[in-house]
Amino acid sequence: MQIIPAIDFKDGKVVNLKQGRLDQATIYSDDPAGMAAHWVQQGAKRLHLVDLDGAFAGKPVNADVITRIARNHPRLSIQLGGGIRSPEVIEAYLNAGVEYLVIGTKAVEEPDFVEAMCRRFPGKIIVGIDGYEGRVAINGWQEVTGLRVEDLARLFETVPVQAIIYTDIGKDGMLEGLNLAATAALAAAVKVPVIASGGLAGIEDIKALLDLGSQITGLIAGRALYEGRLDLAEAIALVDAT
Repeated sequence: MQIIPAIDFKDGKVVNLKQGRLDQATIYSDDPAGMAAHWVQQGAKRLHLVDLDGAFAGKPVNADVITRIARNHPRLSIQLGGGIRSPEVIEAYLNAGVEYLVIGTKAVEEPDFVEAMCRRFPGKIIVGIDGYEGRVAINGWQEVTGLRVEDLARLFETVPVQAIIYTDIGKDGMLEGLNLAATAALAAAVKVPVIASGGLAGIEDIKALLDLGSQITGLIAGRALYEGRLDLAEAIALVDAT
């Protein structure tokens, strides 16, 4: 399992939203590229970048800084979400050095699009599933659908997706702990590797997640890192020793 620091972009700044709410944003830095360098220095081998402006706009907004981060760290694995809704955008980011593209809203609205992109860009597509009380949320978490998380995930079992990122938005940014039950249920329901996200509070959450098994291949860490609740180097050492 990998520990994957998150860098969320909003208006050119590094932010974290509580439960995806724009009115609950905390600004951590006005230098996203510098923040990326900081996490790399702390041992990160992979970063989770989110273009929040792009997620709400439905198209890339922060492509320049994302490209700069990729070029500054050519050996770094980068997964990127937010406004990824066309093959042209995917191709442009891959050419810029991004390794994986996360498709969220489009995976709900047009699941066939995910399959087509997996065929066109093999090994490069991750499906992002954002859940609230077991239901899928879309459009920057502004809309909660009637679709169950597990039912959406099962659509992609026969599609060569790299992984599924599952974010519990009721937990996200709250520092109250991961939704371990929902994460475990999703991992048990599908054969696709799962990356956990949302609510990480500290090292004990990582220990609990490791106990869930090898189906969970990554953990995205955001507010817990930025507010000093989790030491990245310690977390990486724990995972590496397991």
